[in-house]
Amino acid sequence: MVTYLLKKSYQLKDLKQIEFQDLWGDHGIFTTMWIFGKPAKILFFDNHLKKLILSLKKYQIKKKSLRSDILKIINKNLSKKKKYNHLLRIAINKKVISISLRKRVKPKLNFNLKLVKLKREKPEFKNLKYKKILSYLSKMDNSQSDIALVSNKKLLETGTSNLLFVKDQKFFTPKKDYYEGNTYKFFKTKITKIFKKDILLKEIKNYDEILLIGSGKGVASVRTINELKWKRKNLKKFKFLSKQYDAVINRCNSYRF
Repeated sequence: MVTYLLKKSYQLKDLKQIEFQDLWGDHGIFTTMWIFGKPAKILFFDNHLKKLILSLKKYQIKKKSLRSDILKIINKNLSKKKKYNHLLRIAINKKVISISLRKRVKPKLNFNLKLVKLKREKPEFKNLKYKKILSYLSKMDNSQSDIALVSNKKLLETGTSNLLFVKDQKFFTPKKDYYEGNTYKFFKTKITKIFKKDILLKEIKNYDEILLIGSGKGVASVRTINELKWKRKNLKKFKFLSKQYDAVINRCNSYRF
């Protein structure tokens, strides 16, 4: 069971607080950001906010003051006195803005992926159609497992993260049908080339490493996929990406209340 530090909802039209609504399953968009330290820092904050608002426009959820409204709600609910290591989720539909904070769990090195036949609705967006995924994740220890979404015998993404596959020291990622998160966007600037190709289940044995990247996991190395009898061969690229990730964490500026 996930323990929340806070859960609040506000009317979109006037920011009046109402009873909390998680908004899962609704027509809308969410983003999940890592907030850490004291004073608080939010990794890739500007990118999260920009992508959230652009996606909301695609979903015909518009308000001129939306950016400032989101900032008001965040400022109202964050504390300058608290040390954070949490995931800050902002979810928005046509009527409600919801905010929640839950503890961020560090992934372990014995991480396992469980295959699930599922493709998200409009996967290019971080939309709220997540109930099926959450039904799986709620039964798992998120520090050592996640679900890998499979469609047409191809791996797409996990329930929480983007996937990178390593073969012969080269990085590969699925061609389509997944959301490119802000952590993925960052690593595209640090990796010389990421090759896009269909990641077929029958070819998984050819990959040396499988990596999860995202706000919730940071960088995680998959140890096993039991259904495919796959086991990682080394940690070379995991160590490389972890160094890059640690560097950007150290450069992150404190959040301005």
